[in-house]
Amino acid sequence: MHTRSIGTGPHGSGPQRETSPPGRRYGHTYSEPPRPRVISVATCWFFSCQPFHSTFPCITTATLFGQITPNPPTCPPAPVGAQHKNHHELSHSLPSDRERSRNTRPGDARIRRDSALPDFGGGGGGGGRAMEKEQKAEGERAATAATQRWVIGVGFWVQGFRLFPWLGVNFFLKDAMGVPSSSLQILQASATLPMVAKPLLGLLSDAVPIRGCRRLPYVAIGALLQAVSWLGIALWPSLSLPVLTIFLLLSNFGASICEVANDAIVAEAGKQATSSSGGQLQSFACMFGASAGALGNLLGGIALSYFSPKLMFLFFAIVLVLQFFTTVAISESSLKLPKATTNTSVISSIRKQTKELSYALCMPEIFWSIIWFSVSYAAIPFLLGTMFFYQTEVLRLDSSIIGLSKVFGQVALLAWSMAYNKCFKTTSARKVLSALQFITAVVMLSDVLFVQGVYRKVGVPDSIYTIVFSGLLEGLMFFKVLPFSVLIANLCPSGCEGSVMAFVMSALALSIIISGYLGVALAEFMGVSGEDFSALPVCLLIEAGCTMLPLFCSSWIKERKGKEKKEE
Repeated sequence: MHTRSIGTGPHGSGPQRETSPPGRRYGHTYSEPPRPRVISVATCWFFSCQPFHSTFPCITTATLFGQITPNPPTCPPAPVGAQHKNHHELSHSLPSDRERSRNTRPGDARIRRDSALPDFGGGGGGGGRAMEKEQKAEGERAATAATQRWVIGVGFWVQGFRLFPWLGVNFFLKDAMGVPSSSLQILQASATLPMVAKPLLGLLSDAVPIRGCRRLPYVAIGALLQAVSWLGIALWPSLSLPVLTIFLLLSNFGASICEVANDAIVAEAGKQATSSSGGQLQSFACMFGASAGALGNLLGGIALSYFSPKLMFLFFAIVLVLQFFTTVAISESSLKLPKATTNTSVISSIRKQTKELSYALCMPEIFWSIIWFSVSYAAIPFLLGTMFFYQTEVLRLDSSIIGLSKVFGQVALLAWSMAYNKCFKTTSARKVLSALQFITAVVMLSDVLFVQGVYRKVGVPDSIYTIVFSGLLEGLMFFKVLPFSVLIANLCPSGCEGSVMAFVMSALALSIIISGYLGVALAEFMGVSGEDFSALPVCLLIEAGCTMLPLFCSSWIKERKGKEKKEE
């Protein structure tokens, strides 16, 4: 606005000013370059006396000019007729929204600030405010996703690194305690019994929040239990087999609590993701677990050559203590997970979660898929302990070779996680699971040739085969977990993700226990022991044949494209 003094105003209130024509006074563009925005006290006084100031009392001089100005001096009110006249002229001089938008160049912030009047209709400022809100919401979503990935990454990394002390357990049982092959495999299978309690732990986590939180407190409790157990194994003066078994059971009980809570976080956070990113959190968790397993086996194989297994147990206990304090320092509200209901009792919450879990398990898609997944493991008489003794006692392979073979298996699992996320995520789960089952049987058939010395005759060293194929076989046994977890997460009704995923992991643990017991029974029946491995090729043929059996009932794997809403 351009003004010039033309005299003295009434009542000696100050100089009167001649105003520009209305179109220029209230327009948004000027032909000459914009002048410095200097607001005098007289200008403030002039606008405070205008009629629109009483019409819009919330509009102050600072609002009009975009900056704070001194309080204007008071002035006597104009006559009523003059007020109406000035108000009428002002309303005709105001430009319309269409004229204002036509005369204003988009993105010119200076011209917007130099406008004489604000947009009282809110047409121009609403878009900016909406954009700011959208940017703020996008920033909050990014921060939430980063926190979720941090919690999931730490949780699955520590659980994958459990292979570091467990490799030491195998050699500690064989060398320090003199446990035979059959007893070793029975102890390995029995130590996973706490994993069978995962459905109960899932119900507990879903129905009994701790200080309003259902996931992270359970992760912290599980990490603390594991730390206590491994510290006991490392520091117990004269460790006997029963005491070691109790500590191993306590360790796996704590691990099962952590895995239940971590699986529930992945399932709940994965449901909040878009359909295009479905399965990415599962792949992310699997990659972190596999990378930690590879590192644990690599460091374990090296550490066994220089340190005692008890030092390995002590080191892992320190890692668990760090996980405990890290988990306690994170607020679960930052994960934006579904809130726990606080207006119901513990008994009613458990009853509700049990009802929801039974409803989910009675769904044909979930029920038959879990049955097939369990049978695909339980039907195999797995000879893991027998092959471990054959490689170390007959072939005399070093602990570093055994560690490298497990590293290769974890690297293969990591590569599979990345490949699945990029190439096979949209493929039918039935095709993926059936193909993995068939490949597992083929590798087992290859073990028959390995035990008979066929690869040795063609120039392949036993160490190379053990590193590549034995490690690949151990990894293949868990390749099916990722696509099946994605399938169940897509089929699972909302509200019972933790319970359903816990039930799936419990079924997996029970199936592996049954598989280990069947392997011990097969080896005993065929006469395979720590000194006699002549019947091992026949045992491996039976193992491969049993692995092919689940392929004939792959139609049990049910799929559906749309999620069915859970009935109330």
